[in-house]
This record gives sequence, structure tokens and C-alpha cells, in this order.
Amino acid sequence: MGRYIHNLILQGEGMNLDFKYCISDPHKIARSLSAFSNSEGGKLLIGVRDNGSLAGVRSDEEYYMIDAAARLYCRPEVNVSIRNHTINGKTILEVDVPRSSIIPVRAKDEEGRWRAYFRQRDQNFLADRVILQVWRRSSRSRGLLIRFDEKENLLLNHLRESGKITVAEYRRMAEINGRSAEKILSDFMLCGIIRCEASEKGLFYRLTKEFETSG
Repeated sequence: MGRYIHNLILQGEGMNLDFKYCISDPHKIARSLSAFSNSEGGKLLIGVRDNGSLAGVRSDEEYYMIDAAARLYCRPEVNVSIRNHTINGKTILEVDVPRSSIIPVRAKDEEGRWRAYFRQRDQNFLADRVILQVWRRSSRSRGLLIRFDEKENLLLNHLRESGKITVAEYRRMAEINGRSAEKILSDFMLCGIIRCEASEKGLFYRLTKEFETSG
């Protein structure tokens, strides 16, 4: 059992694995549950420091806080499974979070707002309206045809020359409103032409590798 957790920790935090030293706020854990549920699913190891060392959970309260975050602070509820592991006298909680069949899963924040998150690399990011459109439309889309007019070609040419763009930059450049910019960007994502790249500076959109080399 100890070797199993040790091998997980050796993988390091990433797209499908997150370490939590402790849980003091169900809102914060709900964000992680939302991000994993809306992405590929993953595991949370509670009682593990960022450097991979074992801290152990302090009380049963952390177990109940995970359960509350999944049931009360996520919409729809997240069906997590929690396992206890005892290693050198320390209790580590392994929380399995499946990818949700209903996306987006939203988490309730400290102000009572319901927001959706997604995961890239080893971080959780707030979904913007483009990502929300992609999720909503991909669940019911059976095919999409894009008309390449002036605004679409402008976007494509800019990405080939400059590499990336934000929603606000595209809106200003194309002289269109935010809703139109979001619709075109979501069209491009649904067709696999662009991808979202998230960082602390915000969300950017880039051509996918297939389209970086074409045209």
C-alpha cells in the first residue's frame, strides 16, 4: 500500500494528479473537483505536501469536507471515491475524481457564484465563455461547417503570424462584439483548428499543431 502511494507521488503533480497538504475550505477543494471532472478526471492525494513529502491528514473533518465539497459545493454532484492509506503512522486520503458525463461541473465560490474550471498541466483554471460554449455545443453538435469570411480569415492569418490571441484582442482587431468573437473562437475550437492555452496571465488561443504546419 505504501509503495502504491509512493509511486503515485513520484509521478509528481500533473494533469491527472494533485497534492493537497490539508483541506481547510470546501470551496477550494470544489474547484479541484470541478477541474478534474471537466477535464480527464484524476486523483487528489490529501496529506501530501507540494514537494511530495507526507504530512498526513489531521482529522476526520477533512474526509467530511471532501464529501461536502463533492455533494454540496459542486453542481452537478461529483461522484468521488475516497480511500485511506496509512503510511508510517500517517493517514493519506486518495480521492478518485472521474470525468463527468455532464459537463460543465460548476463549483460554488466564496461569493456564492457557480463557476466552472478545467485543468491544464498541474493547475486549475477558470473556464471563460469560449470554453463554456465549446462544452455546451460539443454535447449536442453532430458536425459543424464554418464559413470563412473576412473575420475568420483575419483570425487565421493573425494566429499564423503572431502565434496566439485573447478574446479581447480578437474582438478589437476584428471590430466585433464579444459575443461574436466568442462564437467564432468556439467554432474554431470545435473544428480542431485552435486550442486553448492557459497560464497565470489568462487564456490564450493558438493554432493546433495540424494547422500550424498547414496552409
